[in-house]
Amino acid sequence: MALTKEILMEMYLRMNHARHFEEKVAYFFSRGMVHGTTHLSVGQEASGVASAMALDDGDLASLTHRGHSQAIGFGLDINRMMAELLGKETGYCKGKGGSMHIADIENGNLGANGIVGGGYCISTGAALTQQYNKTGKLVLCFSGDGSTNEGTFHEAVNLASIWKLPVIFFIENNLYGMSTHIEKSMNIKDIADRAKSYGIPGIIVDGNDAIEVYETVAKAAEGVRAGKGPVLIESKTYRWQGHSKSDAQAYRTKDEVEEWKEKDPIARLRKFMIDQGMATAEEMDEVEKQAKENMEKAVEFARESPEPPVESVTEDVYA
Repeated sequence: MALTKEILMEMYLRMNHARHFEEKVAYFFSRGMVHGTTHLSVGQEASGVASAMALDDGDLASLTHRGHSQAIGFGLDINRMMAELLGKETGYCKGKGGSMHIADIENGNLGANGIVGGGYCISTGAALTQQYNKTGKLVLCFSGDGSTNEGTFHEAVNLASIWKLPVIFFIENNLYGMSTHIEKSMNIKDIADRAKSYGIPGIIVDGNDAIEVYETVAKAAEGVRAGKGPVLIESKTYRWQGHSKSDAQAYRTKDEVEEWKEKDPIARLRKFMIDQGMATAEEMDEVEKQAKENMEKAVEFARESPEPPVESVTEDVYA
């Protein structure tokens, strides 16, 4: 699919939605309006949004615990996402999933997952279903760098490679698994090298470049759909915030964070479009304004939505 102005403007809108959504999430948690924890992906918007937008209608995706931008990129409704965050009945999981478990199975979102590496086997199983039923669809499996040390990663990638399943393993490498730098948890520089062990392509992409992310995933998808088997893509990016809301970030310097902020993926896409003559600064300003207004409407929708009825406590529960 060619990167038209229409697609890029929609991409820019969704990336701004992702940024503003997480700013609201951080605000709600700081004020004690939402309990538990959350994992923000501010700074990773190009990685999460552009990759999901490169999919075709009907394709599937599994998300991580840091999955807000991934969900928005996949096309989920920010109103229902915000309602889910605030525990309202109109949320995607009727207010029972919260930040880490937003799912929309009917439309191909297999769900965010609070378990590190929890999406690998789900995605491989879903890919097997697509292959068996000859749907022509693929599964985009989001995961983080830390999860590639989990057994589920190796088991799922191995099986997918043997059976040539239609799945793209998309690893968002933001350098840290909680507070541990990847240099302390694996003896390789590039996670993409692990693909060699399973005889599949391993590709490295600049995760802060929305154009490169989109084109890389779209090209990989062509081979996957053609029956050539899975692909592993390592998206090198960075999270500006801590691992979770309680992270003091003592393991990295402010200079490091500021250096990565200079690579802001949203500002980068804006500059690209203006420099290429694809849009004016005024047009981009309008998109940013629209994104902020849409987020305020999402918050209003969520706040006005009803609380789940007490009798629903036993619904959607499996034993």
